[in-house]
Amino acid sequence: MTPSRYYLINFGIPLACAALVFLMFDMTHLDVAFSNLLFDPVSQLFPIEQNHLFEQFTHKWARIIPNWTAEGAFIGLALSFAWPLLATDRRPRLGALLERSQVAPVLRFAAAHRRDWLFIVVAFALCTGVIHFLKAHTSVYCPIETTLYGGKMAHVDWFSNFQFFHEAGDGRCWPGGHASGGFTMLALYFVARRHQWRFSSAVLYASLLLGLVYGTTRVLQGWHYMSHTFWAGIFVWLTCLLTALAFYGQARLALPVRHTRQRPVYAAQAGTA
Repeated sequence: MTPSRYYLINFGIPLACAALVFLMFDMTHLDVAFSNLLFDPVSQLFPIEQNHLFEQFTHKWARIIPNWTAEGAFIGLALSFAWPLLATDRRPRLGALLERSQVAPVLRFAAAHRRDWLFIVVAFALCTGVIHFLKAHTSVYCPIETTLYGGKMAHVDWFSNFQFFHEAGDGRCWPGGHASGGFTMLALYFVARRHQWRFSSAVLYASLLLGLVYGTTRVLQGWHYMSHTFWAGIFVWLTCLLTALAFYGQARLALPVRHTRQRPVYAAQAGTA
């Protein structure tokens, strides 16, 4: 894939989606119309919002997936420094012990993928930072907090309240934070593309689906509009893409996937071959 085509696809599609979301949702009342279908005007509640099991399963327990991924990447990054420090070539007994206990393969794997661990940690941190910045600098209140649905705060559009250099207020609803947690799994897609993994497309679709599911559950509870989920996905994708380009380079990410499985050769093994 040529560089121009790569950039056109990976930047052009999300930017086109951003324009479409802006025109379809932010320039119309489609968000409000959809949330109206979920709101009970008699009780002045979103019925699903009161369901404790739904809240536990879709909001609290669901955090396990991105949280454990980030923690696993951080542990992998820490372990990646262990194998070189152990210097098993100068300590044959220690090396033999690690091999017998099956610790050595784990440490070699961690060391060989140090850049990937670091990329995941940085990408997750940057995605979280971008979403928090946008939340603080737009000060959009969630539907359930506004006067439209029994709350006390006024409904405002993010673009009419945006302040670049300072916080715009106390609202923290745009873009969708819970949805962005699912979308941050897109970082794994770029790792898969770096290694030309044949199932990289499956990782991409699963990450997008996870973010959409996370975001939609919050829409059903009245804590977000549907467009908040789409905006979260767009910003997370662009953040992960820019981070991946900085870590791996466009030429590496644009390589075609391998359709046959190849056994990886770790640095320690390559040096003794």
